[in-house]
Amino acid sequence: MKLSVLDQAPVTTGNTAAEALKKAEELAILADELGYHRMWMAEHHGTDAFASSAPEVIAAHLAAKTKNLRIGTGGVMMMHYSPLKLAEVFKTLSALSPGRIDFGVGRAPGGDNHAMYALSEGRPPMVNNMYEKLAIALQLINDEVPEESLYNRTLATPSKIVLPEAWLLGSTGNSAVQAGRMGLGYSFAQFFQGGMTPAILDAYRKNFTPSALMEKPEINVTYLVTAAETNEEAEFQALPQDISRLSLMKGQIRPLMTPEEAQEYPLTEMDRMMIQENRKIHLVGSAKEVALTLQEEQYNYGFDEVMICSIPHSQEKRLNVYRLLAKELM
Repeated sequence: MKLSVLDQAPVTTGNTAAEALKKAEELAILADELGYHRMWMAEHHGTDAFASSAPEVIAAHLAAKTKNLRIGTGGVMMMHYSPLKLAEVFKTLSALSPGRIDFGVGRAPGGDNHAMYALSEGRPPMVNNMYEKLAIALQLINDEVPEESLYNRTLATPSKIVLPEAWLLGSTGNSAVQAGRMGLGYSFAQFFQGGMTPAILDAYRKNFTPSALMEKPEINVTYLVTAAETNEEAEFQALPQDISRLSLMKGQIRPLMTPEEAQEYPLTEMDRMMIQENRKIHLVGSAKEVALTLQEEQYNYGFDEVMICSIPHSQEKRLNVYRLLAKELM
């Protein structure tokens, strides 16, 4: 099984954003040493709970710190950027690290309305032309001339470089057909709200048309995972994330508390019921049990690659999740 990493540069309680970015670097170096396939950085705005607001910048740094690991964005939120800017950023990354860069894009804002409008300088965000924007960016990356007059009289430089892989993210299945038709990899965010079905992935495969950026259909699926040597330790480390999910459901994003703080957090019976419901998208348990679940998921859905998002409060515990899963699955 291909194993990969999705990181959000979480800023946990008692730590700084700068430390969160340093920890992303540490994770990338470890993943490279362990033989993970790729690592993507997410894009988040308007919150102090995550430090990954400029994933393409972090990607450049991580690529310079690793040797074999593919590096990219999971994803860059394309509503905020012009196709030309997207093309030039990822062509530059690919020129600097040929054969190792992933152009991963998503249609979400990556933040609340305040952040969204600030990024658009107060103008109404253009949210209805995402696929057209992406198609133009892909043409520019491939040194093609778009038909649109706004983009057909300029160059996206640097040119004649090794092309990045291109991926479209999704969490509901709405992007599956488009990803296939555009010849992109399809990345399903199972850790958002679950909902993956064979029909979604089949729709992508059936509509796939090879492109210069992706020769054959490729699917990866991202899971939120807390694994440890024992179930008891995994449960202890997972509770802060369970509480963060409850807060998110109430419209609140806050730094991740310590496991000790989580043990003292007042949970209602309804909260505990919601935590158990949310465990459908948060895999918690011993490394062996989690590995078995991931293998069963791959068998049932037929995807090509698992991306692991793991955010225990302790960096050492977080790194150990990736060590343990590499031992079980690679």
